[in-house]
Formats: sequence, structure tokens, C-alpha cells
Amino acid sequence: MEDKEAPNSAFTMSIKGMAMLTVCSVFSLRNLPSMAEYGWNIIFFLSAAAACFFIPSALVSAELASTYPQRGGVFIWVKEAFGPKLGFLAIFMEWFQNMPWYPAAVTFVATCIAYIFNPELASNRWYIFFTAIFLLWLSTFLNFRGMRLSVFLSNSGVVVGTIIPGFFLIVCALTYVWLGKPVQINLDGGKALIPDLSTARQWMLLAGMMVSLAGMEMSSVHVTSMKNPRSSFPKSIYLATAIILILSVLGALSISLVVPIGDLSKSAGVCQSFELMLNALGVGWLTPILACLLAYGALASVVTWMNGPSRGLLEVAKEGYLPQYWQYRNSYGMQTRIFILQASLASFLSLSVLIMPSVSDAFWLFLALCSQLYMIMYLLMFAAAIRLKIENPDSPGEYKVPGGKVGMILMSGVAFCTSLIALLCGFIPPEEIINEGLAASLGYVGFLAGGLIIFTIIPLKFFDKFQHQHLTEVKDSDRKSTRLNSSHPSRSRMPSSA
Repeated sequence: MEDKEAPNSAFTMSIKGMAMLTVCSVFSLRNLPSMAEYGWNIIFFLSAAAACFFIPSALVSAELASTYPQRGGVFIWVKEAFGPKLGFLAIFMEWFQNMPWYPAAVTFVATCIAYIFNPELASNRWYIFFTAIFLLWLSTFLNFRGMRLSVFLSNSGVVVGTIIPGFFLIVCALTYVWLGKPVQINLDGGKALIPDLSTARQWMLLAGMMVSLAGMEMSSVHVTSMKNPRSSFPKSIYLATAIILILSVLGALSISLVVPIGDLSKSAGVCQSFELMLNALGVGWLTPILACLLAYGALASVVTWMNGPSRGLLEVAKEGYLPQYWQYRNSYGMQTRIFILQASLASFLSLSVLIMPSVSDAFWLFLALCSQLYMIMYLLMFAAAIRLKIENPDSPGEYKVPGGKVGMILMSGVAFCTSLIALLCGFIPPEEIINEGLAASLGYVGFLAGGLIIFTIIPLKFFDKFQHQHLTEVKDSDRKSTRLNSSHPSRSRMPSSA
């Protein structure tokens, strides 16, 4: 089936447009409850994460996308460095890490919807489960309708469901403090800006921060659509970084000012904070309205992310590294069979909402597994960037990382080490699970370790099996063709057309 999408040259992306796309790809208000645990430390951790991971990953992936403009993203980059097998592993990790993320994301949407009708539903596991399943498949079928709808939801969702509620949350918190309402943290935060990194909990929180700023490689592939990308792309990244840091720092502090950390739900924390603040300000009737905005923004993000990584998997299939079955696209040019597969897997993982002790625990476990798988992809991407730059320092491309070869290796090296630290620290159980006892902590670590091993072995074994099968079919086809030509010599000497 022919590609129905317009080439990149058909449009030019502005600095503002790229910045907004980056914000949509990276930032979500649903992460604020987890960030709120940092207190004043949020300023240090976010700055460190931006300097050591977010900005390097943005610039490195931009140069890779500019140098290798073919569709496929991280698959192409890792394949060029280490071969198709590890390239397949990288794109599989980028795609599959979304399977636990989708249930977490639609769980957040379900809790927002609960606050529209009845906040008590936010802790009802049966309501969360059935609503999450419905939202998963709704997002899937919306993607069937093509890129136009997906882009519309992405652009409108980031404004309506992220930026507006985010700044409104900050305004509410400032008003809350100005009115002299009781706050949950010390307003003199000067002494608490630098955390004590001698505790495992702080390193675990840093690992979570890496994940909250992941996803930059998704938008960087559009770098060739910009005018003068060498100067305009860094400007867009700095603008996006400023927006993300402002919303993250002030949004998380706004929540920690109002809601006691121990009472904060991971899945419903944002709505919970809005409800408490708005009730305290005497405008509680605004809670359902804000919940509607949050639900729309989160659902739009799910629709957007369902399309991105699955498109990369489609490109892998088109290159012959997956069975032809997965190459299918509908009349809108969308990879519907891959959509159905990922929705089915995500629906299965949603069953943990019914198994885990609480919805909040299930939410956290989803995000933890998601982060571990994602870090594997980043380790492969940064290692590929270093090798490709060493082997071909003068590679073509419209965008180059500042500092040339040294700058590329330095940024990739820092981001690689940061990703490795995040991967290792991700095994540290959160305090809520530690408090449940040794068995819960061991179960948490065992689940993540087992998940990493299983979901690393599966794609590698599948690749080997399919490639062996594919090569066998090619050889059989060649032998059959040879026998046919030897039996009918005239077939090998067909006259050429005039």
C-alpha cells in the first residue's frame, strides 16, 4: 500500500510548533503527584534531569534524525551502529514500554472522570478497570481515522488539558497561600534545595525524574522539517525545557503545599489537589470542569503515543524484519493490526488493577516497569550515537550537536550514564511498598527483574526465529526458481520491451 502521508518537505515547523510538540511528547500533569514527594528538592532534581538527560537526549536524537532521515527512528540509528538485531530490540523496547504505560495513563483519565461525577469512584477498582478498558479501545479506534485526527488531538490536548490546567493549578496554590490557608511544607525552602543523596530513596526519586522527562526522541525526528534547524531546533528545545520546568516545579510545589504527601494518591493526586484547593477557596464547583480538561488532555496524549511507537514498528515490518501480516494499513494509512495488538496487551496488563492491593499501587507498578524498559532503549540509542560519531565524525545532516565530535560523545556519554543510574535505581521500591513489608518489596523487585529479563529475551528470540524462517523461505524460493528456469530455459531469456 502506498504511503498516504505527505513528505516532510510539504510543511515547515516553527520554533513554537516544535516546542509545543515537545511539551506534548514529554510532559504530563499526571506526573505531578509523584514529583510532589520531592518538596523543595524538586528544583534540584528537575534541573539535574534536564541537564543530564532531557537536553542531551533532545540534541543527540536530533542529530541522529537529521543524519538518518529515514522513517524508523531509533531502529535505524541502532541498526546502523550494531546491526538489525539490536535495532529491533531498541524499537521493541520503545514500543512495548508503552504497554504498561497505557493502563497507567487511562487509569488517570478514569480518575479524572470520577471527579466529574463521584470522587469516591477514583478508588473503586471495578470502575477503574472497566473504564480503563473502554478508554483503551476508544483511543485505538480513534487512531484508525488517520493522522489528521491524531495531530488535532495532540495540539488541542496539550493546550486544553495540560498548559491551561497546569497554570490554573499554580494560580490556585498562590491564592491558597495568599489567603493564609494551612500549608503542608515549610515555605522557607532555601535550606532544602539540595537533597541528601546518601539515601536510596533520593536516588529512586531521581530515577523517576528521568522517566518523567523521557520521550524527546519522538519529536526530534521532525528536525528536518524546520527552517535553519541548527539554530532553530536548540531554541525550540530551550523553550520547551523552560515550559516543562516551570510547570513541573511550580505544579509539584503547588500540590505539596496543599496535600499531605502521605495522603496523596498516585493515580488521582492532581484531581485530589484541585478538589482540596478549590473547596478551600470556595469554588469547589470548578472541580468537575478542571477534571474534564485533565481527562481530555490525558486521553489526547494516549491517542498520540499509541500512534508514534507503533509507526516505528510498522517501518520495521516494512523492512522485512517482521511477518508481512504486520505491514497492513487501512485506507487512512494506519497500522490497524499493530494498534489492535497493543490494545489487547494493554488490556491484559490492566488486570493488575484488580489484583494489586490498591489502584495507586497498580499505577506505580505500571510506571516502574515502563521506566525500566524505556531505559534499555535509551542505553542502546546513546551507545549507537557514540559509535556512529566515532566511525563517521563528518556525517551529513542539517543539524549537529554543539561541539562537534567531542560534544556528541560527551552528551551521549552523560546521558548513557544517567540512563544506567535510572535503570538501577528503578529497582528500589517506593516507600509505600516498603511499608507493606519484605514480601511486598521482594515481589516488587522480582516483578521488575522478571519483566526486564522476559521482555529482553522475547524480542531477541523472535528476531532469530523469524529471520531463520525468512531466510529459509528465501532459499527455498531461489531453489524453486532455479529448477523452474532450468526446466524452461526460455523463461530466463524473456525479450525486453521496446
